[in-house]
Formats: sequence, structure tokens, C-alpha cells
Amino acid sequence: MRIGLIGYGKMGKAIERIALERGHTISFKVDSKQPLSAIDTSGTDVAIEFTRPELAVEHIYLCLEKQLPVVVGTTAWGEHLQEVKSAVESKNGSLLYASNFSVGVNIVFHLNEVLAGLMSNQPEYKASIEEIHHVQKLDAPSGTAVSIAEGLLANHSGYSSWIGAEGKLPETSKGELPIAAFREPDVPGTHIIRYESPIDTIELSHVAHNRDGFALGSVLAAEFLAPKKGIYTMRDVLSL
Repeated sequence: MRIGLIGYGKMGKAIERIALERGHTISFKVDSKQPLSAIDTSGTDVAIEFTRPELAVEHIYLCLEKQLPVVVGTTAWGEHLQEVKSAVESKNGSLLYASNFSVGVNIVFHLNEVLAGLMSNQPEYKASIEEIHHVQKLDAPSGTAVSIAEGLLANHSGYSSWIGAEGKLPETSKGELPIAAFREPDVPGTHIIRYESPIDTIELSHVAHNRDGFALGSVLAAEFLAPKKGIYTMRDVLSL
């Protein structure tokens, strides 16, 4: 399969290495010196996009115009999601997006929803989310933490909204789920769902050791998406 890389930073280089190891070829690389609008994508089966929130939507639209399936790993552009979905449908395009492409994280997403349903009947436990990322991480809380929060809210009757803060857990009112975002050097990503009661604590966590899990997941997503039309997420790739 011929993969185009939109974004060639640390993640782009990790994706390139994993893709080559899996027998694929890299047909183009977009960076600050070579924009996607100048690329001939006719020899490409699928693109993988990891850039910045302010660039992601433009890249999606360009891929739709070029009839190029695109896997999007950039986060924090969710306010445009509905209009992007409409564009994909009207153009008969192919889009796969996720807040996190790690197979392990997506399993935690599923377990988080199951656990939230169980804990909904245990009001003595107070829920919170903690995430730790490298200092270059742009969004806080992370897209992964927001996805965890949304999964918890959908399955726990005690919470109806979330509130985030950097460096500490925020003060909350009844029904608000607190998220603490920490930024530390050289941390690929840690996420913890915590339920605390006066007598014990329950934790569900995922700790990334490097970027390879995210890179592998994005290549798996590209392999899944390339022959398809429509809108998908990692749940579809992993059949969760």
C-alpha cells in the first residue's frame, strides 16, 4: 500500500518506520516546506494526518477534493466535526478519525465505559481523570482524556459534564467530572481513570512507553480505511 504522510515530525517519522516494516511504501511527505496543496496524490492509496488543530480540517477537505482516503490523528478540531462529516458524505469520501490510535488506549476506552456503568450504582466513589503528556502537547486536557470523559459521562448517571485544569484537579460542582492535565518532559502519554471512596481507590490506567503504539495503530487504521468509503473510528478497526 502507498501511504502519504501529512505531517513529518516525530509522529510522522514513527509512522514511516512502522509502515515500512509492514511492507508499505511512502508516496509523499508533507511538511512546512511542502504543503499538501502542491502534492500530486494520484499514486497514493491513503494519507495519514498528524499535524496541528488549525491545519487538520483544511487537510481533510483537500484530501476529499483529491478523493484520497485520510486517517486523522490530530485532535482538538472537534467543533468542526459535523461539517466535516457532511463534507465526507457529500463527496463520497473516506475518513477515519480518533483521539488516540493506540490499540491499548482503545481497549481502555471500552473498559472505561463498562467500569462507569458499574460505578454508577456506587455513589460513595468519586470519579476523576488524570492525564500526563510531554510539554509540546498542544491541547489540555488531551483529546484522549476528553474521549475518556465522554465515555464515562455516557455511562455514569452521577456525572453530566466535565471540567479541566492544568497542574491540578479543578474544583467541581455536583455532576461535574474533574480532569487534571499535567505536562512533563518526554512523557508519551499517561491516562488514569480514578474512583475514590473513604475506604479504597479503584484505578484504570494506560501508560504509553513510546510513540510506537500510536504509530502502529494509525497504520492499522490506514490499512482498514484504504479500500472503503465512509466515516470510521478506531472502534471499527478493532471491532469494539
